[in-house]
This record gives sequence, structure tokens and C-alpha cells, in this order.
Amino acid sequence: MAAPRDVTTTEGARGTDGGAMTLSRHILESQRQQPRARGELSVLLLQLAFAGKIFSHALRRSALDRRLGPTGDRNVQGEATKKLDVFGNDTIVEAFARSELVAALVSEEMDEPRQIACGKRASYVLCVDPLDGSSNSDVNGVVATIFGVYRPARDVGAAATVAHVRSGRDQVAAGYIMYGPSTSFVYTTGGGVHGFTLDHDIGEFLLTHPSMQCPPHGPYYGANLANVQDWDEGAQEYIRHLTAGRDRANSLRYSGALVADIHRSLLEGGIYLYPADRRHPGGKLRLAYECAPLAFVLEQAGGAASTGTAAVLDTPFESIHQRVPFAAGSRDEVAIFERFIRERR
Repeated sequence: MAAPRDVTTTEGARGTDGGAMTLSRHILESQRQQPRARGELSVLLLQLAFAGKIFSHALRRSALDRRLGPTGDRNVQGEATKKLDVFGNDTIVEAFARSELVAALVSEEMDEPRQIACGKRASYVLCVDPLDGSSNSDVNGVVATIFGVYRPARDVGAAATVAHVRSGRDQVAAGYIMYGPSTSFVYTTGGGVHGFTLDHDIGEFLLTHPSMQCPPHGPYYGANLANVQDWDEGAQEYIRHLTAGRDRANSLRYSGALVADIHRSLLEGGIYLYPADRRHPGGKLRLAYECAPLAFVLEQAGGAASTGTAAVLDTPFESIHQRVPFAAGSRDEVAIFERFIRERR
């Protein structure tokens, strides 16, 4: 079932008058193609892009401004937080602090949802991982911000609530901002996936990857093989399938940053794995602000995302920090992984 949306997408890297297609222009031209669109989702996406520009600037200066290293605290998952985790979370919160559109914000860095607005226009719940791959931040590696915009069912005139988010199918937009050699903004509103690159000289995201399509299969896989002995037999057997007994073994590509590995699969094909293990029998990655947003992006690009037994987007939400096993990337590769899990349960 396709997610409801306020915005569609526009083909091509040029505007209707032949000019360079900025993110804001792309979103607004797409909005005009939807007679019933009110523009609220457009505003929300542009505010996320604004936060991404602030964070991109801060990351480039993080060593100079002494923002590297741990804070000494731990988040709700018991993980050590970095100074950049806190800065990223504060940047997102501030970007929506006076918004009348976002009812609540869920973040990896906050124990509970942050109530933002209570009015009848507050129809969205925003779920974010402000700094995916934070272990890479101190070594100048790729990091990212993941976002999922949910519009749960609600009574007329009432604000949206986190409790009414049923699954990833309630998303109306999702994507990520990836900070690497360049800063990329990749998003979907349910009508395809488009990628933009930040031109720092003019301060604009420009369309560089229109209508992204995930290849149905690919030569790469990403997984933390240090944990393979703790996986169940199906997942272990799948790795053996990838690495032995074939004309050409798949190549391992693992960066320690979820978005970076998913982005490779989106562009070149392959699969990313984080199965359940002995320490995380229910999975390690979080559903609301990591797995479900990336699953929405991949499905809209022709890829797939699975817990091993079900589509990630069909997995019911039980809590805001719920964890699930995760396999995502090329459609055919994910189907083969599911077969190994199913046959060895």
C-alpha cells in the first residue's frame, strides 16, 4: 500500500525553464502538481534541509571548534554519546521548536518524545537519528542524519500523537542527509527517490540524482562480520553463500555507518545486514528512525528491506526505541536472505 503524500516528485535535473533544479524548487514544483496539497510537508522538508546545512557546516569545523569526542554521558540505549550527537539533536529540535506542523519529535538521543505543537495543524510526527555512524565522527568518516515523517490517523481537529503511529506505512516522507566528501540530501514522498548535493558556494542543494533506482541485485554486501558467530544459522549460512561456492564471491563493503552502506546499495546494488545476535535477540537497529525511513526510501527506489521474516514497513510499532533485525538493499538479494532465514528456522 502506497503511503499518502502531499508532494510528488519531478523528473530531471533542470527546472521547467531550464535552470538548475534546487531542492526547494523541486519540492515546490512537485507540490503544484498536487491540487490538494497544502504545502505543509514542503515546509517540513525544507526545514530538514536547513538543519542539514547547519550540521554540514558544523561537521566541517568540528575538529577546529572542539566538538569531537564523547560527552561522558549515555543515551537511552546505553550507548556513549558524542558531542556531535548532542549538537545534531539540538539542531533538529531547534529547527522545529516553533513549528505548528510537527506535533512530536522522536530522536535516538531523547528518552521520550518531545512535544512540539498541539494545534490542529500539527499532523506530523518526526522521527530522527541525528548522527548515524557517530563512531566515524572522530576519524573523519561518513556520518548521516536519518529522518522519517509520519502522519498517523487522528481525529479531526486533534494533533497527531506518537501513540497513533502504527508502522512504517504511516510515513509520508523519509530520507537521509549524508555528510561525506560532499553533503547529500536523499528523500522520497512516495513517488520515487531523488538525490541532491549541497553546493557550499551558493548554499543550495542541487538535484544530481533524479529518479534513483536500486539495481535488483548487486556485487556488494555490508555486515559486521565480527558478530557472525553470534547470528542464527540462517544468517550464517547466507554469508557462506555470499563468500564461497560461486563463480564470483560478493565483495565486502562495511563502513560502520548504516546510511553510507545503504547508499552504496541504492546506487550500485547489494545488501546490508544487521541480523539479530545473542546480545540483541530482537535486533540492534531502531525501527522508527533508522530502519523504517531507509526501508521507505529503498522500496520507492525498487529495493527492499526486511526483518528476515517480514517487510520492515509492515512491522507494527511497539515502542519508540523498538529494535528489529535488518536486511536491506537490492530486491533479489533481500529475497534470497529471507529464504535462508525461513528455511533454517
